[in-house]
Amino acid sequence: MGLILSLVAAYFSDYTIARSNPLGTVTVQPYYEIHQKNGKTEFDYSMPPETQTCVASLLPHLGVNPCWYVTKHKMRKIEI
Repeated sequence: MGLILSLVAAYFSDYTIARSNPLGTVTVQPYYEIHQKNGKTEFDYSMPPETQTCVASLLPHLGVNPCWYVTKHKMRKIEI
């Protein structure tokens, strides 16, 4: 019971910190992963970089991912 209360308290304190800090942004490079009929895969990096909104917290809140996660995943794959 104590573990559950600790996890709930940690989540709500993280949420409070996320609400008080402004949202941040990280530049993300999207690219296409194109699967061809012959079984090969082609990559197209011609898309311009995008800015992605993130929140300074440990967990995702307010419908956006945490900045530490977005920073680790700066490449966004779009499969075709």
